[in-house]
Amino acid sequence: MDGVRIRQAGAGDRETVARLLDEAFMDDPVSNWVFPDENHRRKVHGVFMGFFLDTALTEGRVDMAEDGTAAALWLQVPAGPPDADDDTPARMREAADPDNERAELVGRLTGEVHPHDRAHEYLLLIAVSPERQGEGLGTALIAPVLERCDREGVPAYLEASSARSSRLYERLGFAFTDRKVELPDGPLMWPMWREPATAPAGV
Repeated sequence: MDGVRIRQAGAGDRETVARLLDEAFMDDPVSNWVFPDENHRRKVHGVFMGFFLDTALTEGRVDMAEDGTAAALWLQVPAGPPDADDDTPARMREAADPDNERAELVGRLTGEVHPHDRAHEYLLLIAVSPERQGEGLGTALIAPVLERCDREGVPAYLEASSARSSRLYERLGFAFTDRKVELPDGPLMWPMWREPATAPAGV
């Protein structure tokens, strides 16, 4: 999509991006599973999404459309086994909805299938304003990072939360891994991996 101005978000953009994440994922299948009661979801969902945003702002990067209509949260994941003492899922639950075990379980189940044999860029979340979806904003936001991955020979990874979004990612070169995330009595999530289109010399 031509004409989309993209910049890296900073702490001053937190409120704008947090609101966007809340709106974009309010009716997402996974959000509906984590918070099945709509009234309760509207109270705590923004806090839950804000946890992911704060992680990306402090440990990764957040790219956003300059007009605030789209944002992508990225983390760089190193090769090697994950930290056995990582309490991120428990902190997710404690921050947003302490009595809701699903707020922790979703993090543990996605963590169990996350590949760690190679360093990669992890697309933690991508959000587009509901009224702007289908216009190519998501692709425009992701493309620069994937182009850099291709130049540097770095893979990328994500979990698609719906069949619709998985088709978008397939067009961008992602392919399904051999392990799905099966949320108990809930929707499937599709882990997807993208090999770089090219590799740097000597690799």
